[in-house]
Amino acid sequence: MQAEARAVRDAYAAREIAQYGRSWSHEELMLGFLGDVGDLAKLVQGKAGVRPRADLDEALAHELADCLWSVMSLADAYGVDLQSAFGRTMAELRTYLEGDAQSRNVSI
Repeated sequence: MQAEARAVRDAYAAREIAQYGRSWSHEELMLGFLGDVGDLAKLVQGKAGVRPRADLDEALAHELADCLWSVMSLADAYGVDLQSAFGRTMAELRTYLEGDAQSRNVSI
């Protein structure tokens, strides 16, 4: 997935250079991600019945993938090994949840 995300980001960068003389900065990538998250929020509202639309499930899947691509592009831009970071973070969260469950005497 990372290689495909990088290839698409590289294609966008080439288009940006052709149109604007430079590719997007890391900050502009982040702003694009924020726009995607806003679009995702509207679709989540649609799933709750607040903003219905005919193609809701398809649009939601597309926007989730768009957000994932943005996260992967930002990770790539900053040299973050997202697969390793994800594994570490999930292990940390599991350790936290196990400790919290033990303190409340609940099994997870």
